[in-house]
Amino acid sequence: MDYKQDLITTIHDLGCDVDRLDDHLTEVSQSLPTAVLIPSLYEELERPALTQIRDQLAHCRFVNTVVISLYADSVDQYSQAVEFFQPLPQPTYVMWENGPRITKLLAQLQEQGLDLMQHRGKGRAVWLGLGVASLEAAAIALHDADIVTYDKTYPLKLLFPLLEREFGIAFSKAYYTRLSESPRKMHGRVTRLFVTPLITSLMELFGYRDYLRYLNSYRYPLSGEFALTSDLALNTRIPADWGLEVGLLAEVYRNIARKRIAQVDLGIFEHKHQTLGSSSEQGLQKMCRDILKSVLRTLTETEQVAISRDHIRALSVKFRREAQNLTRQYFVDARFNGIEYDRHHEEATLESFEKLILQAGEDYLNDATGTQIPDWTRALAVMPHLREQLRDATVADMGDAREQNAQAQALDNIPSLTVVPQ
Repeated sequence: MDYKQDLITTIHDLGCDVDRLDDHLTEVSQSLPTAVLIPSLYEELERPALTQIRDQLAHCRFVNTVVISLYADSVDQYSQAVEFFQPLPQPTYVMWENGPRITKLLAQLQEQGLDLMQHRGKGRAVWLGLGVASLEAAAIALHDADIVTYDKTYPLKLLFPLLEREFGIAFSKAYYTRLSESPRKMHGRVTRLFVTPLITSLMELFGYRDYLRYLNSYRYPLSGEFALTSDLALNTRIPADWGLEVGLLAEVYRNIARKRIAQVDLGIFEHKHQTLGSSSEQGLQKMCRDILKSVLRTLTETEQVAISRDHIRALSVKFRREAQNLTRQYFVDARFNGIEYDRHHEEATLESFEKLILQAGEDYLNDATGTQIPDWTRALAVMPHLREQLRDATVADMGDAREQNAQAQALDNIPSLTVVPQ
């Protein structure tokens, strides 16, 4: 049995009674309301995973509010999204994060010296969603829209540590086994073949550092599923690049004590997979570059580590050895469990990742500044009612969408006229 603990609290699933947790959390959420935030592209509505997520959320009595931070290219796409989430019994806000109303509010913020218009992608979607969710809830769970294996235990496990006040937890992070069924295959390449050997190599290179030990405590540092208190949400800068997950962990490291952080086991987990990319500006290669720059930046900020080109070259050498050792271990584990494992492909992937270390290191040395969205407390200092304005804009957008959907349905119900020849 695995009971291992480290710098942060690990909550194992040792056969927890889900029904008991459900009943308890439902009761507690009446006084400490909860929200689930899902950043999503419109395209996710056309895939089966989001339908599964919506249908499971409908059974989450402990979730008081749902916030969808949606990127849609047209009024029609947005209206379809509003209709898609209509079955949810919880109050649901479908934010059109790139729509005209919200864009106008961001333009007003820009005019007053705080520019969020320059940011695009998941980071901005998360930032906007947290603004509205923090108005409605004391604890917010966030996850992606592409989780194939989703069920109601996911938000349940993420939110539970935050609502048990005697725990004192302010941030919980998911960990899980990335394993597909047909064929049975290990996934999570960036975590297994890049982040894990990278952290080990950095610890060998720079010695015992609290930040590196902290990162090493996470069993799945790149998971996109976490929960946090509304207070922490308002005081956290959101990374705006592909290093969002590891950058967010750096923010949590800065903002709260380690005893207030937990990770929780979600079991077997599967979602869509990113491609490796044909260059360092695409796919998983781009992700690895941004992750390394984020880690190096945080090492300098929090541990006063001065990083040189010699360090980057040494890191590349150490990384290769650590990653190769891991592929042998993964091979043994996979073979024992009857899991398909292409060792040659794994080694080729880690070699691609290794080449990125010198590039990312050079990027960092030339420009050590990060790409982060200022925290909500700064935005509220500029526009004190921005959260309420975003919520009002969302309500107005949803009202327009429902009216459009009603008109379209009425037209569909008009019987066609049949002309009878004389």
